[in-house]
Amino acid sequence: MIVDDHPVVRDGLRGMFDHVDDIEVVAEASDGFEALAMARQARPHVVLMDLRMPGLDGVGAIERLRADHPEIKVIVLTTYDTDADVTRAMAAGVAGYLLKDAPREELHRAVRTAAAGGAVLAPSIASALIRGRAAQEPSPRELEVLRLVARGAANKEIARTLLISETTVKTHLKHVFAKLGVESRAAAVVVALERGLL
Repeated sequence: MIVDDHPVVRDGLRGMFDHVDDIEVVAEASDGFEALAMARQARPHVVLMDLRMPGLDGVGAIERLRADHPEIKVIVLTTYDTDADVTRAMAAGVAGYLLKDAPREELHRAVRTAAAGGAVLAPSIASALIRGRAAQEPSPRELEVLRLVARGAANKEIARTLLISETTVKTHLKHVFAKLGVESRAAAVVVALERGLL
């Protein structure tokens, strides 16, 4: 099923699958609400979903589709590759994320891969995810601070040991808490140990 609010895009995509023996376009929708209704009727194996549409947007539609029809695989097909768009789509449970400039063969391969239970990512999207994950890891300096916390050092002692101010220690700890998704020194140490960071 193709979901996009632009008729020209839907026509173009349908044309890309017209002469492919093992892929059939069974439905089209112009927004998220229509996609949900068409999914109930057509029961597609794979949905190519745009992100930005009027009414119910792509992520909202993906979340509802995944809840109502967990067997349907969704591939985001969009022009947007910002970290925020990618993160929201991935969190919604997509099987893939491609950009609209993907070649015809790549689209065919993506649909087949998703239908078989695999995952598909455009190279730029894979890079964005890797960057995002790297941004969530504490920096070497933040880990130094956390190691001293794990040994029971107070902020004043950490500041003295690392030759930095107490305010800087607090800032490092605030960043560590945010990156590890915790709210206390003890929890930060536990999570860091679990993740093999200490």
